[in-house]
Amino acid sequence: MRTTVSVLALAGLLWAGAASAAEAPADLVFWGGPIHTADDAHPTAQAVAVRGGRIAYVGDRKGAQAFVGAKTQEVDLKGAALFPGFTDAHAHLYGIGQRELTLNLEGVQSAAALAAAVKARAAQTPGTGPILGRGWIETHWPEKRFPTRQDLDAVVSDRPVVLMRADGHALVANSAALKLAGIDRNTKAPSGGDILKDASGEPTGMLIDAAMGLMSALAQQPTPEEMRRTFQAGFKVYSEYGWTGLHNMSVPWDQALMLEDFARDGELPLRVYNAVTPEAGKMLLATGPRSAADSRVVTRTIKFYADGALGSRGAALFEKYHDADTTGLVQMKAEDVVPVYEEALRKGIQVATHAIGDRGNSLVLDWYAQAFAEVPAAERKVAEPRWRVEHAQILTAKDIARFPALHVIPSMQPSHAIGDLHFAPSRLGEDRLAGAYAWKSLIEAGAIVPAGSDAPVERGDPRIEFYAAVARKDLSGFSAPDWHPEQAVDRETALKMFTLWPAFASFAEKDLGSITVGKRADFSVFDVDLMTVPEAAIPKAKALMTVVDGKTAFRAAGW
Repeated sequence: MRTTVSVLALAGLLWAGAASAAEAPADLVFWGGPIHTADDAHPTAQAVAVRGGRIAYVGDRKGAQAFVGAKTQEVDLKGAALFPGFTDAHAHLYGIGQRELTLNLEGVQSAAALAAAVKARAAQTPGTGPILGRGWIETHWPEKRFPTRQDLDAVVSDRPVVLMRADGHALVANSAALKLAGIDRNTKAPSGGDILKDASGEPTGMLIDAAMGLMSALAQQPTPEEMRRTFQAGFKVYSEYGWTGLHNMSVPWDQALMLEDFARDGELPLRVYNAVTPEAGKMLLATGPRSAADSRVVTRTIKFYADGALGSRGAALFEKYHDADTTGLVQMKAEDVVPVYEEALRKGIQVATHAIGDRGNSLVLDWYAQAFAEVPAAERKVAEPRWRVEHAQILTAKDIARFPALHVIPSMQPSHAIGDLHFAPSRLGEDRLAGAYAWKSLIEAGAIVPAGSDAPVERGDPRIEFYAAVARKDLSGFSAPDWHPEQAVDRETALKMFTLWPAFASFAEKDLGSITVGKRADFSVFDVDLMTVPEAAIPKAKALMTVVDGKTAFRAAGW
C-alpha cells in the first residue's frame, strides 16, 4: 500500500496550504524534533501544522511559519520525536481497566508467589466476596506446572478465588469456587474446553477455554458506574502509554454502547474500533456498521474464536504438542460459522477470527474461502471485506501464502513472540518454529500486518511492541538460537505496523495512519527517536504527548 503522490503533487499541496495560511492560521504547529510520517512520498519532516482537527501542512520549518497566527499554539518538541498516532490493532479495553482495578498478577514468579498475592489480597479486602485476578503465566515458574486449587486453598478456603491466566484462555479456581460452580469429578467439559483432573480424577482447579464458562455463575454483572470506572482506568493507562487508538476486541453490546456515550460526551481520549462478540454480532448484523462522535468510536466487526492459546495448549495443531498428548481445541464448526460469515459479507460487516495454532489458522482460511466463494464480490455490500485473522501465530508455509491470496489480514502481536520464546519451542518442537510469529514472511508474501499487543494478555506498551517487532528478543536482549531472527522487521516497516496498517485494517487509511496533508491530526510523541536510537533503548522511551483530532489527549507532567 504505497502512496503514489508525486513530489510535484506534494509540493503543490504544501504550496496551496501555505497560500491560504494568512486567511486561516493553524491551531497547532509542531517543530523542534524529528518527525516521521509513515508516508513513503515524504517520510520525514521538520514541521506539521494542524487546522480544524486535520493536518494542514507537512514540510520544512520555514514553510510552517506561514501558518502561525496570533492564536496558534506552537509546540516545541525539544528534541522529542513525533509520529502518526500509534494504534494498538488488538487489545481488550475493558480488560485493561480491570487489570488496573483488580488483583494484577503480572510478573508473579512462582506458584508460591501467586498464593502469597492471593493471601495479601484477602487481607486487604476482608469479607466473603470472590477474589478475582489476572495475569499469571507459569511457563517460567520453578514448579514447572500449572497452579492448582490446593495452592489457593492453602491461603484462602472460605471464599471463591478465580485467577485468569495472562492469555485469557485458562483459569485456576480454588475449591470454594469450584463448589459454587458445581464442578466436581463427574463434570464433563463442554465442547472446545477442558477440565484438568489429577491422577485420582478430581479437578485440579484448571479450566481451559470453553470450560471457563462454567464459572459464569460467579461473575457478578457490573453496575453502569463500575463499568464507567473500569473504562476510565483503561483510557488513562493507554493514553499515558502513548496510544491514540485501539482496535477493541470481543466487546459485548452494552460496552459498545457505553463507549459511544463516552465519545458523544467528549470523555473518550482514544479512537476506538470495536469488534463485538458473536452474541453482540447478532445486533450488529441487524443494525449494520455503527459510528459515533465523528468516528471516534466505530463498530463494524464481529470477533470469533477458532481455537485457544499456545501456553495453555488450547491452540489447535495438526500434530500433537511436542510436550503433551493433545492437539489442542477447536472451538467452532464450519456448519455453524460459515452461514454467519456469509451473512456478514452481504451486510458489510467485517469478520475477525482468533486463530493461533496451524490447524486453527488453516481452518479459518478454509472457512473464509468458502464464504467468499458462496458470496461473490457482486453480492457483497463491501467488495473488499478486509477480513482478519487475529494472532496468526503458528502457520504452515502453504497458509502463509494463502493470506495475501485471499486478501485476509493477519493481525499480529509482536510481544507474544518475545514472551513465548521461553516456552514455544517446548510446545511446538523445532520444525514448527519456522512458521511461528512469521511477520516478515507474511509481509514479503504480500500481506498487510497490523500490529497490536493483546493487552491485558501483554502489558500493552507501544514501546515494547515496537521493540519486539524490530528486535525479536526479550527485554533482557535474549533470543533462543532457533527463534528465527530473520523474522524481525526494519523500523520503517514496524512504524507502519502500528500506524498505517491498523488504519487500513479498520477501513480508515484515507483519514488515519500517516502524517499527510488532509488526514486527521492524530500524533504520538516519544522522548527519543524510535527510528534511530539503539535497539535496547526503545523499551526505555517515554511517551510525552498524544493528540487525537488535533486536541491534546495526554501530555506528560513537566513537558
